Amino acid sequence: MEENNVNDKYQTTMSTADQPAAELDIERTRAAQAQALQNPHNGHQREHHGHALAGILGPAFVAAVAYVDPGNVAANITSGARYGYLLVWVLVLANAMSVLIQYQSAKLGIVTGKSLPELLGERMHDAGRFMFFMQAEVIAIATDLAEVIGGAIALNLLFGLPLFVGGLVIGAVSTVLLWFQGGRTHRLFEKIVIALLLVITFGFIFGLFIAPPNPVDVLGGLVPRFTTTDSVLMASSMLGATVMPHAIYLHSTLVNDHYAPGEKKPTVRQLLHGSKIDVAWALLLAGSVNVSLLIIAANSLHGMAGTDSIEGAQHAIVSVLGPVVGTIFSIGLLASSLSSTSVGTYAGSEIMHGLLRIKAPMWACRVVTLVPALVVLWFAPNPTQALVVGQVILSIGIPFAIIPLMRYTHDRKLMGEYVDGTAKHMVFMLVTALIVALNVLLIVLTVLGKA
Repeated sequence: MEENNVNDKYQTTMSTADQPAAELDIERTRAAQAQALQNPHNGHQREHHGHALAGILGPAFVAAVAYVDPGNVAANITSGARYGYLLVWVLVLANAMSVLIQYQSAKLGIVTGKSLPELLGERMHDAGRFMFFMQAEVIAIATDLAEVIGGAIALNLLFGLPLFVGGLVIGAVSTVLLWFQGGRTHRLFEKIVIALLLVITFGFIFGLFIAPPNPVDVLGGLVPRFTTTDSVLMASSMLGATVMPHAIYLHSTLVNDHYAPGEKKPTVRQLLHGSKIDVAWALLLAGSVNVSLLIIAANSLHGMAGTDSIEGAQHAIVSVLGPVVGTIFSIGLLASSLSSTSVGTYAGSEIMHGLLRIKAPMWACRVVTLVPALVVLWFAPNPTQALVVGQVILSIGIPFAIIPLMRYTHDRKLMGEYVDGTAKHMVFMLVTALIVALNVLLIVLTVLGKA
């Protein structure tokens, strides 16, 4: 675009002998000012519409889908069924940390105009970029594993489809959704994902209206405490697995992809203000879904056996709350799978583009992450167990995303006047240290066979 403007000015200068380009620019400016004076109301409307808050919202809701994927569904239901309301405070704390992290990712993308993977790629040698990409791709595959398996289970519960066939259906439908990503149709992609997020919300919260919990018990769960060693481990797993690496990478891309090429953007300050609201509302919605799942399990499934798997949890919900609630839950699980697997593939594509500078077709990225999930569905006797391995792999990848984000947002050369202050950076360091430590603990305990 800039190159075209330069060429236009160059041609104007060469072709206009009697009037310099500077004088032409002055005349154009005066004419525009005169027109604005004649139509001040219309000009104000155009400017105001371009900077409207509603036009900024959207990217955080797409990123928030990562927080309500099938893996989180299983973890929250297991927590409530085992420990009742004991660990409600863990989800609230985890959601508060995720608000900070997702805003930091959005801020980095808005201020620099580049994604976190792009910035990493610019600062690494070829070997480093390739190695970093490989670990990120493994993380993407592990992420998709949980999402495709969750969708296959949902289709099995709803329609009786074999798990492998269900995985194929999830892969095909999510690929269709990805056709709308990018360019002029990107806003449509955002709207589809947000619509699925609303379906997820309704599907997972509906049970609260059928069997309302005791508010006093819920409030009691906000008091930080543990009862057993196992509850400490469960809390560590919930906290450590809250922040998803691909959501961190992707959010810095989403804030720029939100605008089509050539579309006028609001100022950086306006974008940052809008992003704060976007992140707050999106993560509030995702956090409410997670807390609701835990509360439903604590209120209706506490002490029941067989709730450690998604299928077992659904069957328990049907037996306690009825088939209607069970069906709505399965629909929410299906929407969770479709939206999160589409967003995960989108993230994988952007990671490849930023680190390897290769813009691969979206369908190719979809195949790379889908095939391992289909292999698991075909060969594994209990695919739900694969979610445990996937969770550990995700834990390994989190430091690779969150630590560079913390460093870059505190880099004055990179962020300029929008650099993080000392107080905010210290808070971010504390959150990063806590998340990394919990993920290391989860990995160690899993290796030792205690998780």
